Amino acid sequence: MKRILSLLFTFVAAAAFGQLPKPAETFGFEPGADYKMATYDQMLTYYAKLDAASDRVQMIDIGKSVRGRPMKLIFISSKENMKSLDKWKDISAKLSRANIPADEARKLSREGKAIVWFDGGMHASEKAHAQMTPELVYRIASEESDEMKNIRNNVITLVVPVINPDGLDIVGSWYRKYVGTPYETSDPPILYQEYVGHDNNRDWFMSNMPETKAVTTVLYSQWYPQIVHNHHQTAPSWARIFIPPFRSPVNPKIHPGVTTGVNLVGTAMANRFAMRKMPGAISQTTFEMWWNGGMRTAPYYHNQIGILTETSHATPTPRYYPTDSVPKTVGGKTTDGTEIFYAYPWRGGESHFRDAVNYMLEASMAVLDLAAEKRDELLYNIYQMGRDAIDDKTGAFAYIIPKNQWDAASGDNLVNVMMQGGIEVHRATAAFKVGNTEYPEGSYILYGAQAFRPYLADLMERQNYPDLYQFPGGPPIPPYDLTGWTLPMQMGVKVDRVTTSFTATAQKLETKIAVNAGSVKGNAGYGYAIARQDNASAKAVNRLLKAGEKLVVATASFTDGGTNFPAGTFLVEKGSKTSNNLSRVVQETGVSAQAISAKPANIKAMPKVKVGIYKSWVDNIDEGWTRWVLEQFDFDIDTLHDTDIQAKNLSLYSAILLPSQRGEEIMHGHRKGEMPDQFTGGIGLTGVQALERYAANGGTLICLDQSSGFAIEQFGLPVEDLTAGLSTNEFFIPGSLIRMTVDVNNPLAFGMQPEAAASFQRSRSFRKIVPTRKGEGGNEKTVPYPSPDVVEVARYASKDLVMSGWAKGHDRFLKDKSAMLNVGYGKGRVVLFGFRPQFRGQTHGTYKLLFNSIYSGAMK
Repeated sequence: MKRILSLLFTFVAAAAFGQLPKPAETFGFEPGADYKMATYDQMLTYYAKLDAASDRVQMIDIGKSVRGRPMKLIFISSKENMKSLDKWKDISAKLSRANIPADEARKLSREGKAIVWFDGGMHASEKAHAQMTPELVYRIASEESDEMKNIRNNVITLVVPVINPDGLDIVGSWYRKYVGTPYETSDPPILYQEYVGHDNNRDWFMSNMPETKAVTTVLYSQWYPQIVHNHHQTAPSWARIFIPPFRSPVNPKIHPGVTTGVNLVGTAMANRFAMRKMPGAISQTTFEMWWNGGMRTAPYYHNQIGILTETSHATPTPRYYPTDSVPKTVGGKTTDGTEIFYAYPWRGGESHFRDAVNYMLEASMAVLDLAAEKRDELLYNIYQMGRDAIDDKTGAFAYIIPKNQWDAASGDNLVNVMMQGGIEVHRATAAFKVGNTEYPEGSYILYGAQAFRPYLADLMERQNYPDLYQFPGGPPIPPYDLTGWTLPMQMGVKVDRVTTSFTATAQKLETKIAVNAGSVKGNAGYGYAIARQDNASAKAVNRLLKAGEKLVVATASFTDGGTNFPAGTFLVEKGSKTSNNLSRVVQETGVSAQAISAKPANIKAMPKVKVGIYKSWVDNIDEGWTRWVLEQFDFDIDTLHDTDIQAKNLSLYSAILLPSQRGEEIMHGHRKGEMPDQFTGGIGLTGVQALERYAANGGTLICLDQSSGFAIEQFGLPVEDLTAGLSTNEFFIPGSLIRMTVDVNNPLAFGMQPEAAASFQRSRSFRKIVPTRKGEGGNEKTVPYPSPDVVEVARYASKDLVMSGWAKGHDRFLKDKSAMLNVGYGKGRVVLFGFRPQFRGQTHGTYKLLFNSIYSGAMK
């Protein structure tokens, strides 16, 4: 009788949930259909229907994209579990934070539910994962297999179906427009995230973008999942999917329980594919576990198992792989079935969009099945790893950020970055001492004894990347991304690492730090002074200029009322509206102003600033980051496309900025036939001549990193790029922080500290070319002048060059070489950066070099 009732219940349940809306009923086609992509609006409609129809599904908003599209988080579990979501969230938080006794943790681990995270749609040009997530959600909610019941009973599944809604809009509309044309498989000529494009997966410790903030809040302050599965495309050619394990190296700050957990999940995936006769799963190639800052890598430092899969076939357009053309190796693995990590090779044939969806679904099911079977183990393990971090006696006792910083807001900015990542921060409510060092009230204390110590230590301390070569004496194995990223170095913040215990009266911060309102001190006779060393001074200056205030810059130091003011100080001349405008601006920006009684002798007018940023039709991530950084500081910006450079009146701009981009792309862009005609070509010779005239007539052209080589070549500048043409055997710095000394008396370096970290991403160094002429006997003789004026603003240091990361050949090609030059060109100048002063919105410590270069263009 019990057997009959059980079967009857199963039948009724299956019938009821068989009525749940299917994705195809809303889209008009199955997810993964050839030549088809569902829109984000269709997906939102579908998810709303599913939410309304099922008590196993709940959808909430977690934020908005850059363009204002809603970001959705969907919960799926059993009906009973869904009634107690807050309970499961609270258990997960307690276990992850690990501030409870072991016996309570054991009890909660047995009682709680595994929390598993999936996301799709991050890299919008990888089109399949956003199309897959509707079916994943539907299957978890509707299927009545024993496996799925077990999953629903033991797992709370969190899905952000499209983590980059704007990208789906952009890429989807492009594909639908050009399907059936020669451009069917091309990608849009713009970034698929408004500012950062592909770098939306490089923003996971800074959280500059709203999409990143929305997600990290859920991951590290609310739900604390034990497994985070980040779907991507594509696998190495001829493989079907990349799955863990990853290749070496692994960052030693990651708990080995995370590393082995990643391997465990990867093995479960490989076994599932093998038993379902789905060949082509490959591991231990390309991707590693060193870098912090990706969607699946930042979780490692929070004791979470971060999973990356890279599935082949990223387009709805089918493709055929000839079965008689299987390569001998794929991703460095042989294809004869003898490789442990490519033991079941794919042999080619037809490849469809739906294949990608199927592989992603099965990979996701492997994660869910493992989580359901090892629910209590996963929960207790994240607790144990957190306790290990708290109890670690070998790491720092604390990191102290003194209240008094070179840039007053920089400490606050660093604290906010750390808090967004779930780090606990205390603020001293009274002065305290550590040894002989005194710290004032208001200093920040980040104690090492917290569950996320790996994240805290990794961002605060230098990275030492290992030496890895393809073979002895051969070229280096390039890292997947960066080798060094230490935040205090990048942001120009003084942080003291303390290893001895101390006591301090301090209060834990519950919310991030808001801008502390600045003040206006004194009664002005002539006007007001604003210090240049604060990055926020640029925002204040730009807002005052837009408000119609008259500003000048002190070109030499001066004294007023017994106070010394350095060269470069911004001065606001007193006018009828200045008091109100200045009061508002200092409140908004946190910058303070000091009244000045008399007009200094040496000043130069600061007109309104207008910046033109070149934007190629070859989508350029550095352009987006540059635009974003300047917008944060209220610079007046125009985007300049190829035709604008060629034909527009460029004299309207205080400065024109060429973001880092290969000269070939700037000059020629997309070739004919690669893209629709309106998106082909670069600035060409006409554009080069226009930029030459602009600079020669008094304009300022600012070139970042790669574009410096373009300017040197096209303008014939008397500068040599010392890294051009070098092999990786000779010189290789794939992403490190390099020590740089700065000439703080140079107007382009006003407000800078004398030493800074240059973010060096396969970047460059310069040398001034000294003109020579034939002397008597045919010997070359140095010609002192006439030649263009070349002034060094910053140079790479003479010792201890590598601050964080790894480098090869740096002593030969960087030591004592120029990092930034101001090159005279006619009546104007070309500013050459050998590095990226605004890299990924992380390098706050070098922002002023970029800002000053722009201001110098206005002060002609």
